[in-house]
Amino acid sequence: MTIPTDPQTGEFRRSANHFDARITADGRDGWPVEAGRYRLVVSRACPWASRGLIVRRLLGLESALSVAVADPIQDDKSWRFTLDPDGRDPVLGIKYLAEAYHVADPHYLGGISVPAIVDIPSGRLVTNDYPRITLDFSTEWTSLHRSGAPDLYPERSRDEIDDVNAGVFADVNAAVYQAGFATKQAAYEDAYHRLFVMLDVLSERLERQRYLVGDTITEADIRLFTTLVRFDPVYHGHFKCNRNKLTEMPVLWAYARDLFQTPGFGDTVDFDHIKRHYYAVHEQVNPTRIVPLGPELSGWTTPHHREQLGGRPFGDGTPPGPPPEDERIGDTDGATS
Repeated sequence: MTIPTDPQTGEFRRSANHFDARITADGRDGWPVEAGRYRLVVSRACPWASRGLIVRRLLGLESALSVAVADPIQDDKSWRFTLDPDGRDPVLGIKYLAEAYHVADPHYLGGISVPAIVDIPSGRLVTNDYPRITLDFSTEWTSLHRSGAPDLYPERSRDEIDDVNAGVFADVNAAVYQAGFATKQAAYEDAYHRLFVMLDVLSERLERQRYLVGDTITEADIRLFTTLVRFDPVYHGHFKCNRNKLTEMPVLWAYARDLFQTPGFGDTVDFDHIKRHYYAVHEQVNPTRIVPLGPELSGWTTPHHREQLGGRPFGDGTPPGPPPEDERIGDTDGATS
């Protein structure tokens, strides 16, 4: 895997999302919301893709939007479907996600990323715009939401959610990668310091309230959770974000456990895929490709006591039911690695 960094500064440069068409209720980009038409392609290792898995579960979109899970170990053609029989996705009929990218643009030479939504009839990639995908699930796919689906992006709170998301993206979601992929000391230290300053700010905020915005789970909590759940297994050691482990930050550790134990969060987490992807794929960071056995994960199911702060996880809605049988992860209780 080639990691794009600035040769002068040593800073990691994330590629832009090249395919940004939107799937909307009115189909204004040519892609109307339709049950069964699209396939969400994810890696359970990827924090950006995991956002889509969580929102899909919470909103009850499983029957309307099928999911393809890529092998956590990429090869030189990137995300592949080697977890499926014959190494092909059984719905799209392709071996590599790149094939859907090239149906959309035969001349595309950029990176292949997840999450991605593919139009099943044409085999064409529609979007890999991960920040927009989950917001559109909440605001454009409403006709297909389950009864009791929570409002993850309430209109009255959108400005505050957007503001929190912007800070979390720059100084948490992206900062862990900027620290881990830096090739110069100054670039690493800048990302490291920004990360822990923001984690301290978030700890202070969450000491007084159960969730980041208001008294219910929102898009902001989902975006923070997918980084926190990977912190000790990957970012603390592999990416050198080692001032503290998550388990050594009491407020954030309790907050993360609260979400992990909420239906739709922990049941989408695959610690095995997470560790194997980061340690085996990032050869510039981990040349031996040895995957660590730790950390101990049983703490994820211990009491968090966050309910003492009040709050209503699903607002006026209800928890999602159990995941579909074919999407259940072998061990979702966090007790083993």
